[in-house]
Amino acid sequence: MSKTDLAFTSALDQAQLIHSGEVSPVELVELYLERIQQLDGQIGSYFTVMAESAIADAKAKTELLSKSKELPPFFGVPIAIKDLNSVAGVPCTYGVPVLKNEIAAYDDGVVTRIRHAGFIILGKTATSELGSFPYTEPTGFPPTRNPWSLDRTAGGSSGGSASAVAAGLCAIAQGSDAGGSIRGPAFCCGLVGIKPSRGRVSWAPVGDRLSGLSSNGPIARTVADAAALLDVMSGYVTGDPYWLPEPQPSFLAATTQQLGRLRIAFTTSIPPIGEADAACQQAVCDTANRLQVMGHIVEPGCPDFNGLIEPFTRIWQSAVGASGIPQEVLQPLNQWLLAQSGTAGDYLRAVSQMQAIARRIVAFFDNVDVLITPTYMHSSITIGAWANLNPETTLQQMINWIAPCPPFNASGQPAIALPTGFDDNGLPIGIQLVGRPATESTLIALAAQLEAAQSWSQYRPAIAV
Repeated sequence: MSKTDLAFTSALDQAQLIHSGEVSPVELVELYLERIQQLDGQIGSYFTVMAESAIADAKAKTELLSKSKELPPFFGVPIAIKDLNSVAGVPCTYGVPVLKNEIAAYDDGVVTRIRHAGFIILGKTATSELGSFPYTEPTGFPPTRNPWSLDRTAGGSSGGSASAVAAGLCAIAQGSDAGGSIRGPAFCCGLVGIKPSRGRVSWAPVGDRLSGLSSNGPIARTVADAAALLDVMSGYVTGDPYWLPEPQPSFLAATTQQLGRLRIAFTTSIPPIGEADAACQQAVCDTANRLQVMGHIVEPGCPDFNGLIEPFTRIWQSAVGASGIPQEVLQPLNQWLLAQSGTAGDYLRAVSQMQAIARRIVAFFDNVDVLITPTYMHSSITIGAWANLNPETTLQQMINWIAPCPPFNASGQPAIALPTGFDDNGLPIGIQLVGRPATESTLIALAAQLEAAQSWSQYRPAIAV
C-alpha cells in the first residue's frame, strides 16, 4: 500500500491495520504530519498542529500494542478536533486572533470520549469566527480552501475539519453544526457529515447556548466511519438538559442493517427561498429514483418552513453576544450581527416562535420516514466572494445558500449529508437525508445502501494525490 493510499484508508480499516500489527500508530501520525507540512499551507485546514503531543501519544500507544489485547475501537487512529472545542493544553481560538494564546484548561466532554476511544489528536482545525459563517475566512488566519478547487471555500464553520479529511490530512474529524456547519462543509468537500438528533451528543462540561440548535458530530469519507465516530461521541452526561437513550444496536451496526420499505419524500425546493440550482436538483432526483428502484415508496413532499428565518436568525445572532468576546476585535459582519441581536425578550420570543414552527416541521414526518433535500442550494462559492458586500446582503446570500440545513437544527432532527458526484465545474455536490427525531440508525442504514450503490470514497482531489 502506498503512503497516499494509507492516508485515504478509512479510519475503521486503519484501526484494523493497527490491531493486526501491519501499521503502527507512529507510522500513521508521522504520515499525516508529513502531509500536513506538505499540503496545509495551500488549504489552511489547521489552526494548530499538535505534532509533539501526537508523536508522544503514538509512541506510547505503539508500545502498548504488544502488552494489551483489549484495545479501544480506534486505538492509534489520528483525528482532528474543530477549534470551537477545548483540548487541554492547546489554544482554543474560536477563529479570533486575540485568543491565539488562550490555552484551554480542560477537554470538552466530546474530546474526552474521543480520547477514550483510542484516537490520537493531530491538531485543531480551522473554523469561521465564532462558528458564525458557512465559509471559513476569519481575519488573522489563512482562508480554508476546498481541496477540490483552491479558489473555492471548504464551507463553514467546520471548514477546516472537512478540508483536512478531503485532502487526506487526517483519517476522520469532529465538527459541530448549528445551522449546517457539519453538513455544508461535507457537501462542499465531497464527504459524509452527520448532524445528530438533539440530545444525542452531550455538550458537557459547558451548557447549551443556542436553545438546542447546535450538535457535535462526525465528518468522514465513509458512512461506516461516520457512524462509528457517532457511537464514540454519543451518550448522556450527568446534568444534560436533554438526552437520548443509547442506540440498540450501535450506529455502526446500522450500516449493515436490512431496512424494510420506507416512505420517503423528496424536494428540490426550500420554501420560502425557492429552487436549488440544476445540479443540486438533479442530485436529489437521481437519489429519489435510486431509492425507488431499491423498493422504497418515494413521493414529492416538503415540510412548511415558512416563518422560520426571522426567529432562527435572532437566536443564531445571539451566539455572538454569548461568546463574551469584545465587539471591537470581531470581524465587521459579526459586529453587525451583535448589534442586530436585540434584547433578552426578543431572544425568548424568537425561541418560542422557533419551537412552534419546529413542531410543524416534525409533524410532517408523521407520515414520512425520511426526507431528501439538497444539502445546500448550489455548490461551493469562491474564496472572498462575499467579502465586500454589506452585512444585510451577505446575510441574505448565506440564508439563500444554506437554506436546507437550519430547519432541522430548529427541529432537533437527525440529518446526514452525502456526496453524490460533481457539478460541471468538478465541484462536489450531494444531498441531505433527514429522519424522524432520534432515528439516526434509519438514516445511517439508508445512507449505507446509497453508498453501496454508488461508492464515492474512491475519489480524491488532485492536490491530495
